[in-house]
Amino acid sequence: MPSDETDDIAQARRWFAEELRHTAHVRSPSVVEAFATVPREHFAGPGPWRVLSPMAGPDYWTTDDADPRHLCHDVLVAIDETRRLNNGQPSLWAARFDQLGLAPGDRVIHVGAGLGYYSAILGEIVGSAGEVTAIEIDPSLAKRARANLATAWPQANVIAADGFAFRADEPVEAIVVNAGVSHLALPWLDSLNADGGRLLVPLTNANLWGAFLVVERRGSRYPVHCAARVGIIACAGGRDAEAETRLTAALARSDYTAVKSLRRPPDEPDDTCWLAGEGWWLSTAPPEETPEHL
Repeated sequence: MPSDETDDIAQARRWFAEELRHTAHVRSPSVVEAFATVPREHFAGPGPWRVLSPMAGPDYWTTDDADPRHLCHDVLVAIDETRRLNNGQPSLWAARFDQLGLAPGDRVIHVGAGLGYYSAILGEIVGSAGEVTAIEIDPSLAKRARANLATAWPQANVIAADGFAFRADEPVEAIVVNAGVSHLALPWLDSLNADGGRLLVPLTNANLWGAFLVVERRGSRYPVHCAARVGIIACAGGRDAEAETRLTAALARSDYTAVKSLRRPPDEPDDTCWLAGEGWWLSTAPPEETPEHL
């Protein structure tokens, strides 16, 4: 082991980011640089740590010691093992952030910030001119996230609130939802910049498996595409038994990949409706075929 531990850890973090570039097929240099820069151990609490890999089954294991290099791998790190609440898998989020195409100066809402690690990653991507509003419903986690982000990421502001009901004061370029919902929140749609704002949201069934949808706002049109499959913790406030039943029925007819657009009133659900909620519905027709553009 090199005598300069700081340089050694920085080198491990750089290797970690370069590995994510390949395993997650990340094309954005700013996403790679963010993972190479943000010290994950700063957000994980003191080690040794309890970690988990989806490829190794459902059981956690303990790292050999508190060497931060143990966290420079594509594993989940326990925040609260009893709740199965984790600092999520880096390759999953690296790929999703890459797909969002974030730029310096962008404003982002991060719903389900946990201890703030991925809020810091987003903060690095949008830079000092950008803004990250990190929403965490658990007050104790929000307090820790605020402390974790305070010094190095002033562009990230932590709010203890129900992210499902949160609406931005000004339009934002992206909303990242870090937990699975059974239905969409109207405040999220209303918060998107009308000129290309994107909502990244995992729509999941009662078993908490589903897919990430990317909903883009283009004026009154909302193109939608399926970004990836996912199993993810439930979003507090974003689950409803009736909505889960409707989602199960939609999936029995066709897969998430069938969804091409989101519609809002005055459009009423028609024979292209895949799933309907209060004030919105998902359609299998592309957005160009909405009535105002026919």
